[in-house]
Amino acid sequence: MADPRAFISFDFDHNEDQKILFSGQSDNSKTPFSIQDWSSKSSLPQAVWEKQIKEKIGKCNLLIVLVGKNMSSATGVNKEITMAKDQNVPIFGVYVDGAGKLSNLPKGLQRNRTINWKWDEIASAISQMMTEGKNK
Repeated sequence: MADPRAFISFDFDHNEDQKILFSGQSDNSKTPFSIQDWSSKSSLPQAVWEKQIKEKIGKCNLLIVLVGKNMSSATGVNKEITMAKDQNVPIFGVYVDGAGKLSNLPKGLQRNRTINWKWDEIASAISQMMTEGKNK
């Protein structure tokens, strides 16, 4: 697949700026994937949000989690990771906003699948994800 679809999971309360930068930089990088901004533009009832996000994640080839310093309060990220796992969508994380190897990770995201924000590493991770899970 020439242009994998990636769902970007992030802490809406703390890392929206990093998500905007990540999405914008991806357009100008040599990274072979497209980001579709399917985040909710308004507050929705929980059940509606969960149904919509689950459908959107299911249409993607991979889930990228932007891991900031406040991940312990990002309950939506935890749910998105669970939704991806339930649908066999491969997942990896990218450290943002000063987070690093000692930062808390959201439940379900492995430390050895979380990398620095370097486009060559991200491209490599995407290539790996395209051989896993539902992409086999």
